[in-house]
Order: sequence, then C-alpha cells, then structure tokens
Amino acid sequence: MNKLCLVEDDAIMGESLCDRFELEGFDVDWFQNAPEAFDSIGRIAYGLVISDIRMPGMSGEQLFEQVLERYAQRPPFLFITGYGAIDKAVRLLKLGAADYITKPFDLDDLVQKVRELSASAGTAAAGEATPALGVCPTMRHMEESLPHLAQRANTILLTGESGVGKEHVARLIHHYGSGDAAPFVAVNCGALTETLLEAELFGYEKGAFTGALRTKKGVFELAHGGTLLLDEIGEMPLPMQVRLLRAIQERTVVRVGGERPIRVDLRLICATNRDLKCMAEQGHFREDLYYRINVIHLRIPPLRERKEDVLWFARRFLHEYTAAHPGEGKVLHPEAERAMLDYPWPGNIRELRHTLERACILTRGEILMPQDLFEGGIDEPAPPPPPGQPACDDLGQYMRACERAYILRALDSHQWKIGDTAGYLGISRKNLWEKMRKYAIQAVQSEDAE
Repeated sequence: MNKLCLVEDDAIMGESLCDRFELEGFDVDWFQNAPEAFDSIGRIAYGLVISDIRMPGMSGEQLFEQVLERYAQRPPFLFITGYGAIDKAVRLLKLGAADYITKPFDLDDLVQKVRELSASAGTAAAGEATPALGVCPTMRHMEESLPHLAQRANTILLTGESGVGKEHVARLIHHYGSGDAAPFVAVNCGALTETLLEAELFGYEKGAFTGALRTKKGVFELAHGGTLLLDEIGEMPLPMQVRLLRAIQERTVVRVGGERPIRVDLRLICATNRDLKCMAEQGHFREDLYYRINVIHLRIPPLRERKEDVLWFARRFLHEYTAAHPGEGKVLHPEAERAMLDYPWPGNIRELRHTLERACILTRGEILMPQDLFEGGIDEPAPPPPPGQPACDDLGQYMRACERAYILRALDSHQWKIGDTAGYLGISRKNLWEKMRKYAIQAVQSEDAE
C-alpha cells in the first residue's frame, strides 16, 4: 500500500522526507502535529504511519496509544526516535508497533524499511500470506513464481550454499503443488552409505539381506502422490546415480531383493550446494542424470547477496522467540543492526537464526547489542585523529577530519541539541543531519538530540 501518513513537527525534516517518499512513488499525507494525524488515520486507510516520538503537545507515543484504543482497523507504525529514547521505542514495539529507526538515519535505510512494512500491510490487507522467502526482489520474484512452477514441473533442481533455505523452498513448492495433506519426504543423500542409501530410496523385501526382518517401503513409495526431496544429491555415489536415473525416467522402483516394478507418481526436488555441472564435466557426477534433474533450476542466493533480507529475517526470528517466550521480548539496537548488515553470514539464514537464538537466551536485557550477537566482538572503526593532526598526507582527508572534529565539538558544547548546534554552525538542521550521517556521528549523548 503506497499511502503513507507522516507525522513530523520539524518543517525541514518533514519536507525532506516528503520529497524523498514521493520520488520513491509513495503518496504522502504530512502532519506537523499528532491530533490532526489521529483524525486522518480514522478516515483514511494508510499503508503505514511514520511518526516522530518526541513532539510538542501530543507525542508519537500518545498518538499510537490513542489509535490502539479507538480504532479497530489500524495501520502499522514506524517510529523515528533518538538513541536516548530507545526504551520508549521498545515499549511501543511491545504494544504492537511495527518497527523504529534512530536519528541520524540513512534515508535509503528508512525507505527500505518503509517499503518492507507497507508491502507487508498491503498483502495482509488483501488477505494474502506475508512473504515467506524474504523481501529482496530476487526472492520475491522466486516466491511469486512458485505456485506456477508447482502446478507444472515434476522435476526441480535447487542450488545454493548450506543454510540458504533450500528445504524451505522445497516445502513451499510442495504446499502449492500438492497441498499439505499430501506426503512430503526428505532424505539426505550425503548422510548414508551406498548400501543404506539404496535401501532408503527404493525399500527392500523381507529377507533381502541380513537384518531385513520385514518388508520396508523406500522414500519413493512413501512420497507417492506428493513430493520427494533428495537433499545433497551431489554426494550420491556414482553407482547409485544409475539406479536413480532409471527410477526418474521410468517413474518406477524395484525394492532391494524384489523383482516387481512399483509405479510411483511424485514431484522430485533435488537440492545441492555443489556445482553439478562442473562435477559432471570432471566425471564426478553423471552427465545424463544432471540434465535429467536440471529441468527447472532455482538458485537461492546467499544472504550476503540479499542484504535487505538480513533484518527482515532477524525481526521475524525475534518475533517467533517472543511468541514462544512471553515476557522475554528482545529488540535489536541500531548498532547491532548495522553490525548484522556488515557481517557476511557464511552460514546464511541458519547461522542468522542460531545467532539470534543464542543472543536471546544469554542476554538479560531487552536490547541486543553487537557484542551480544558476535562472541568475538566486532572491529570498531579507528577513532578520528586529534584536531590539527592530519589523518594522512591527503589534503582532502585532512579537511574532512577537521570538519568532523569541529562538528563534534559543536555538538558537545550544545548538549547535542540539533537545532542549537545547526544555528551555531550557520547551517540548516537538514544539512547538519547529512553531515552527521556522512561522518558517522551518532547522537547518543542526549535525548535532546531528537
């Protein structure tokens, strides 16, 4: 939903945000006081309300509380706050607010949050499920294509690094194609020896080998009418690949020790974190099997290639943790969010989930800091050089270091009050915010920084 309600008493900030949102294709109603916004929220179906917390008269906090009390149908709220008022933002999140962002913020980050929240509100309003695979364009496009593929494709290859969610995608395909009542069977081809894998895939007859005390169906039979996921297919021994190819082509299996072919009707999904084409060229994977399973190929990109999804998944996992442990709600500090975006996540979504789960269990407070997420800590940026001492021989860098130090001294001398500091420096509040963002100056010293 592209209709936004902006509640911001600062004229310069409000005008700047309106201009940017409209350039991004949003329709914005801007209010400089909360009572007018409250009346409009009752009349207009907004996709998102973006509100400052500290405002004269009715605060953003009071606005949200009145909306909760008076309106049954209410839009999600995104709050803008200073570092000094994070505790208020945390309380609002517990009451049901969607998210918050701290000043000074990067406009691109704010726009991304607005897109995510308004998109979620739009799908919910339309009675559709919220995104399941992420909010980045690649994953949204993939998710939109799954219902069509699930109805038409009987063989699908999923590739991607460990932890990117290949099984989750397979289960979505199964859901769209067969329904949750149909069987979904998954087997890890790399976790079994060749003998055990053959019995697991095709089953065996009673007495087929020592210990075969009864007849057992294989996963092909168990998945009849549904979906079979062969995970880590790149680890399958070459002799077994021959039998698998025959089963796929003929859609029949013969149990170990049996003679009767058994017809199976199922959707086959193969998944791997290896390059099967390269393996086929090197003779480590059968080329005919590769082309047989590579009918529809979906590559799931690693998390480092879709930064938009990092915080989306993080908030989702934190919401799940809070639902499972009432009274232990956790939120991410902006510095923790920044650290998460800078981290490459080699273990992908699986590592992200485990990192947050560990942090939630071990952290006693409500706010997760970077050190709560990363056991070894994170590298801190080098401090700026003292005034008068160049950072290096480059004149441009020296001038930037001087300007940063001068702005810091001005903020300190004015108790980090943005309006007073901007007046002292002879620049606009907007210009000061931009310079603070440019030099990574964070207003942590005072609540009045808002």
